[in-house]
Amino acid sequence: MAYVSKELKAKLAPAIKAVLKKYDMKGTIAVRHHSTLVVNIRSGAIDFGSDDIQVNPYWIHEHYTGTARDFLTELLDAMKGPDFFDHSDAQTDYFHRSHYTDINVGRWDRPYVFTGEKVLEAA
Repeated sequence: MAYVSKELKAKLAPAIKAVLKKYDMKGTIAVRHHSTLVVNIRSGAIDFGSDDIQVNPYWIHEHYTGTARDFLTELLDAMKGPDFFDHSDAQTDYFHRSHYTDINVGRWDRPYVFTGEKVLEAA
C-alpha cells in the first residue's frame, strides 16, 4: 500500500529542493492523503506555455521538450528517491508501490508565473 510519512517527505525534500534550485524554480512540497507526494511549482524560469498544468509523469518525454523535459525528469526522479518501488499489475488489479507522485505547474486559483525571458521565434 502506498504511504508517504513525514519522515519520507523530509528525506526526499533536500533532493527535490536541489532540483528546483538548479533550474531556478520555486515550489512547495506536500503530502496528499498519506499516499501521494506532491510538488506544486509556483514560478520559475521555464516557459511551460500555460499557467495551470497537471503533469502526467508517464508522458513527460512525449509531451515536453528541452529544459522543461530535463527539469520534470530530474524532479520526478528526486520525488521517487532511492527506495521507490512499483510492483503493480493493472491486468490483475494489483497495486503495490512505495508512493504516488504528482507534479502541478500552477493551480487553478494560483497560476504559474514565468519569470524568465520570452524567446521570440524568427519569422
